[in-house]
Amino acid sequence: MYTGFLHTHKLVVLLFLLLYVVKTALLLLNQKESLTKITKFTKVPEMILSTLFLVTGGYMLFNKPEIHYFTWIKVVAVFASIPLAVIGFKKSNKVLAALSLVLLFTAYGLAEMAKKQVAKKEIVVEAPAGSTIDAVTQGKAVFKAYCVNCHGEDGKLMVAGAKDLSVSQLSDEEVKNIISNGKNAMAPYKNVLAEPELNNVVEYVKSLRK
Repeated sequence: MYTGFLHTHKLVVLLFLLLYVVKTALLLLNQKESLTKITKFTKVPEMILSTLFLVTGGYMLFNKPEIHYFTWIKVVAVFASIPLAVIGFKKSNKVLAALSLVLLFTAYGLAEMAKKQVAKKEIVVEAPAGSTIDAVTQGKAVFKAYCVNCHGEDGKLMVAGAKDLSVSQLSDEEVKNIISNGKNAMAPYKNVLAEPELNNVVEYVKSLRK
């Protein structure tokens, strides 16, 4: 469900931005007649887009295991842009309308930054006394540091669109590619984890399968 909301939100955001780019451009170019026509024509679609924007965004916000500070700034930017847009277009105020659009693009950029922002964490390898610290054990330590919030220790938590790793049929290379480059709500880890760490996580993920 989360993945469906994510893709819907992305589509709505792009359509919303496109609409506001067109309306703002018409306002800045003093095309008042064209702006009036497009505003009247898109009134209902804009209401639907606005509702979907807030509903899908709210759902994802409250279903994230942890929220980056970029996300909070994005939320503030979105809610600040709404009254500015309403006043700007109602009173044909070019500055307010343009500022609203800038805030929307800022929010979009912050959303992308938040997805890619992964802080390096301390990894503690826990192994029974006298046992060998193999690839699976090391991979588990990395997994616990970065992945348990969404996947859970057994890989079955499935938060924020995370897949059930216990039933995964992906190859080693496919698993490694997803960890490295991210997918949907999952951030990319290629700049966070070293090659041996990536390989160890792959081994641990494989150990979770039934």
